[in-house]
Amino acid sequence: MGQSLNARTGPLSDVRILDLTQALAGPYCTMLLADLGADVVKVEPPGGDMGRSLGPHPADRKGCDYGGYFASVNRNKRSIVLDIKTDAGRDAFLRLVKTADAVVENAKTGVMDRAGIGYERLREINPAVVYAAIRGFGDPRTGLSPYADWPAFDIVAQSMGGLVAVTGPQGSAGYRVGPAAGDIYPGTLAALGVVSAIHAARRTGQGQFLDVAMYDAILALCEMIVYSYAGGGVIREPAGNGTPVLCPFDIFPTRDGAVAIAAPGENHWKILCDAIGRPDLVTDDRTRNGHRRVANADFVRGLVSDWTKAHSTREITAAIGGKVPVGPVNTAKDIFEDPHPRARGMLVEVEQPGDNPPLVLAGCPIKLTGTPSGIYARAPRLGENTEQILAEAGISIAHKEQS
Repeated sequence: MGQSLNARTGPLSDVRILDLTQALAGPYCTMLLADLGADVVKVEPPGGDMGRSLGPHPADRKGCDYGGYFASVNRNKRSIVLDIKTDAGRDAFLRLVKTADAVVENAKTGVMDRAGIGYERLREINPAVVYAAIRGFGDPRTGLSPYADWPAFDIVAQSMGGLVAVTGPQGSAGYRVGPAAGDIYPGTLAALGVVSAIHAARRTGQGQFLDVAMYDAILALCEMIVYSYAGGGVIREPAGNGTPVLCPFDIFPTRDGAVAIAAPGENHWKILCDAIGRPDLVTDDRTRNGHRRVANADFVRGLVSDWTKAHSTREITAAIGGKVPVGPVNTAKDIFEDPHPRARGMLVEVEQPGDNPPLVLAGCPIKLTGTPSGIYARAPRLGENTEQILAEAGISIAHKEQS
């Protein structure tokens, strides 16, 4: 397994983020920033982030007040409890803003404004502060959506942004994709937006408001459906495990599982034909070029499937691995047994609080040689760093107790 880092060594080690987010989209955004070295201060209400209640939970629940969900997307952060509904809690937060590069939140439209900590208020205190919001349908400051006040979850964003309509078996009404793309992709884009806006603020001395709508992010992810419809009136539909424009480019059944094989180019197609014992298909009129293979996709898929079903996944990857784009359909168990994630530091063993064993988390995929990213600290217990963070801001413990 990969090992945790010993300190914040990433390229954002001189960046400070105040994190007001909960659930997944926002915490994923700030997790990326923290993995890249930012000092992320997670500002939680007295009851904590709702994500703390989600499992899987460790055996020692008293020693660890969160489960795997929270542990994954809140590593590398410090936690402070502030009740911003009170004057003392709000005042303490505003003092923290003076030293922050950015504030990130994912509340519904208007929540932070009504609490007295919206962007315009924070800009008065720190003109260089960047304020980032992740909402289902965006913020009126950047474009008023008719759905601005609607609540949204991952499945809503996937549906409205076009992802569901192009996913799943042919002839279906569409499927939600497994990972919470409606949260994770907006969070990823928001992290890029935060870094970009901080870069501009350091050049100009002026911060700005930015937001990412979950709907917008998924629409951007599905860019193909936009130009297909705009340019040719084509409404993309679920295409199963393939694509309507390349062949073969599919998931194929094996004797003991399944593999992805992509051989749409002529060189890869020739190698695949040789591997399956059908070199004649290179010149066969039905399969002699990419256009003909797409036109006869059912025929091509049937030929390849007949070959894959007669062999194990391991036999197939051994036969064409490194020659034709191929890969097994891995379960989590398979990934843990695959040497790639270990070699790349993508399975990281992280110590947990209390009398609990370490937990393996997905590592940071952004690899830097000079300023390494990664996991250097477990997720914090609720309010674990409150006194430390307040002291850094020159706020007395008595003040803390009032808040």
